[in-house]
Amino acid sequence: MSKQSRKANTKKSARNQSATPAATGSASFQLPAFIRNISLQSRLIFAFAFLLYANTLQHGFVLDDAIVITDNMYTQEGIKGINGILSKDTFFGFFKVEGKETLVSGGRYRPMTLVFFAILYQMVGAAPFVFHLLTVLLFAATCVLFYHTLLLLFGGKENDRAALISWLAAVLFAAHPIHTEVVANIKGCDEIVTMLGSLAALFFTVKAYDTGSKKWTILAGITFFFACLSKENAAAFVILIPMALWFFRGGSSAEKANKPSVLAASVPIFIAFALFFFLRGSILHWRFGGAPLELMNNPFLKIEGTQWVPFAPAEKLATIFYTLWKYIQLLFIPHPLTHDYYPRQIGLITFANPLALLSVAVYAFLGYYAIKGTQKRNPLAFGIWLYLLPLGIVSNIVFPIGTNMGERFAFMPSLGFCLIIAILLANLFPKNRNLVLGLFGIAIALFSLKTVTRNTVWASNETLFLSDAETSFNSAKLQNACGGVLFDKATKEETLDKQKELCSRALKHLDQAVKIYPNYKDAYISRGGCQFVLQNYDAAIADYRTAIKLVPDEPKYKGYLALALRDGGKFQGEKQNNLAKALTYLTESWQYNNKDPETARLLGVCYGVQGKHADAIMWFGKAVELQPDNATYLWDLGLAYSASGNLAKGEEIRQQALKIDPTIMETRGGKK
Repeated sequence: MSKQSRKANTKKSARNQSATPAATGSASFQLPAFIRNISLQSRLIFAFAFLLYANTLQHGFVLDDAIVITDNMYTQEGIKGINGILSKDTFFGFFKVEGKETLVSGGRYRPMTLVFFAILYQMVGAAPFVFHLLTVLLFAATCVLFYHTLLLLFGGKENDRAALISWLAAVLFAAHPIHTEVVANIKGCDEIVTMLGSLAALFFTVKAYDTGSKKWTILAGITFFFACLSKENAAAFVILIPMALWFFRGGSSAEKANKPSVLAASVPIFIAFALFFFLRGSILHWRFGGAPLELMNNPFLKIEGTQWVPFAPAEKLATIFYTLWKYIQLLFIPHPLTHDYYPRQIGLITFANPLALLSVAVYAFLGYYAIKGTQKRNPLAFGIWLYLLPLGIVSNIVFPIGTNMGERFAFMPSLGFCLIIAILLANLFPKNRNLVLGLFGIAIALFSLKTVTRNTVWASNETLFLSDAETSFNSAKLQNACGGVLFDKATKEETLDKQKELCSRALKHLDQAVKIYPNYKDAYISRGGCQFVLQNYDAAIADYRTAIKLVPDEPKYKGYLALALRDGGKFQGEKQNNLAKALTYLTESWQYNNKDPETARLLGVCYGVQGKHADAIMWFGKAVELQPDNATYLWDLGLAYSASGNLAKGEEIRQQALKIDPTIMETRGGKK
């Protein structure tokens, strides 16, 4: 047989394989020529996805962008930092201290997108426009690849049913508002590249199966390895890719054509995942998860007495199923959306909650239908698996993920949701063409409007946090973030009135954070700062003391407390005439920071007012020792000597002060 004949037979065999009974179209399908035009639709889907997120291009760095870009030392080193990115936990470059990255359950090894970011940082620095542009382009490319992958699975470009299903699913996926967290937040590139690599691996595996070409086999392994390096949930495709071959390329026709088995055709995927698994284990020292007794990293904790203890197994399972119901709800009705589902946005749920029971029933049905449909190679069953398997990885059933849920976790499972909806609509299309297209058009219009408007809140941390706090009112993390961003804004204001106004707003959020999570050290620190600005020194001192009890070894916290005690002591002495309390506060402040000359000076004032001249001289002397060129401290020391009866010594020291600052006599009340 000639080479051309063999090639023709290979193409014919591939066409036969692609025309599965479940996907075959018919002449009566009457698909509009507009939808049948694959080349045009590819361009339109790309443009549609890009335009939906074009309003994010002017946004700044937001939320977790700090972890992977703006505060990541390896990313900021550019190309030089790539070695560190590849050899460390993904969060190490942010924490910068050995061991802190393990605070996140199981560790993270996702170097691929950080390598992209490092290269971009080398080229353009911290220019958010370029990073957002990369994210949006990658998302648009993912939508087009999803379209072409479904075309390949369902029967090829000449099959009307395949064209319709692929178009419906891809357009729905592009428009769905639940994806805004992934695309509007640059850090979401890890989700996008994982999806892109996983779909590419599926596409290339099917191409290799159809054509027998080794180049597709090699590309399948490479792209899947890159997908795994982007995020671990690519692991779902280790099962989904063989499943796709079983559903769309299996059966007697494959046996007659002497095609390889499903498992044999998937070997490159298995090898790529095994390499990633070994590399990840080696880098992260084989850490694969854990459940710390800390609420912000383990939502399945409750207080019994004064101790944090894990949920009972039934409570945990009910809470998980309630969360799984929330995903279904948001896929059908994506409102309201929020980036934060940390404790206690979803609280402790029991099976007395009807939604938990409904969720069990729905997922039991989906599982039953998927299993039965797998035997019959029903494409709907594949759509269910495409939803269930990626969702299972982030459900807290397989391993803890550190939070209840997140809209970003629905990114990959939504492939299955979009495919299921597309198949159901395609089944109705032959008899209800106008109805299907009309309802689909309305849904896409509404979803697109929601996506574009939702994007606007991702412009900055302030807009994101304050907007989502209304939805995630019971999230301690988000309430703390709102308080923190308002407090940071207050510190940059020049007028005291504006500072106090912002701190008063911040306190409402921080009070809620502490109410939800009484051990939230970060909230106590921010709340203490707000109270300090508002001159509520007793409250600030109390908050700093609590934070120190929670984290005794943090020197910064002790510094904050020392400052609050110092200014609180000054306030008690000057405004309240309470010398005893002033002395108590100032003495404790000195214990925390014995290098602050102002604290020493204030202690000198306290003792001087009480007529304890020797003590006053001692403390003013300490202030001068710490800052010998400070005219104020010298002047006060001179006055203390004079008050003690040593007039000559007092005059000598005051003359030293006058040499440093000739106006000191006027500024210190004109005393000589």
